[in-house]
Amino acid sequence: MNVFNKVSLQTDPDGFARFHESSLPLSEGSAKAALSALQPSGGMQLRRSPVGFRSEFHCTDNPQWVFILRGAMEIGLQDGSSRLFHPGQHFFSADTLPAGAVFDAKAHGHWSRQVGSEPLETLFVRA
Repeated sequence: MNVFNKVSLQTDPDGFARFHESSLPLSEGSAKAALSALQPSGGMQLRRSPVGFRSEFHCTDNPQWVFILRGAMEIGLQDGSSRLFHPGQHFFSADTLPAGAVFDAKAHGHWSRQVGSEPLETLFVRA
């Protein structure tokens, strides 16, 4: 069976954001064009971040797919690890603030930054 590899950034039960990998079955369509089941979405946004952009630690307000269109994006976590995403790559950002928690920049969320010599262009599709 064909599958789509899904990289997810999510909040674990301990309140820290971590990357996880899973697979979505491509069980629909045809042998020439395998499709996943239809996924819900709540709109899309395009973003351009200039060379040198870096955010502070933050949580995702609304779970969303992030697709890198141009440039490179690095996502850093509280544990000091990071991942770099290039054009054509994606991740599902779902590291929301735990229920009842007050945001703590030393415990919650992730940071993002533009990497390289060209602006970062991303497509956000809300889940």
